[in-house]
Amino acid sequence: MADITWEEPFCAEGNNCFRIGTDPTGNAYIAIAGQEDHPLVDSREALRALIRAVKAGEADHLL
Repeated sequence: MADITWEEPFCAEGNNCFRIGTDPTGNAYIAIAGQEDHPLVDSREALRALIRAVKAGEADHLL
């Protein structure tokens, strides 16, 4: 697996912890804390787009 630099886990509601990581080749990773060996992988730009969309409320219907 790539050399991933993971951020500290983000936890809400106690048990729902996610981690975001990046690698030197421009990939971004999202994983459940403790399951970093099974991440969702895409480009850093895709991760930026996802975060911007969530912040803009485009995923509010999922709440």
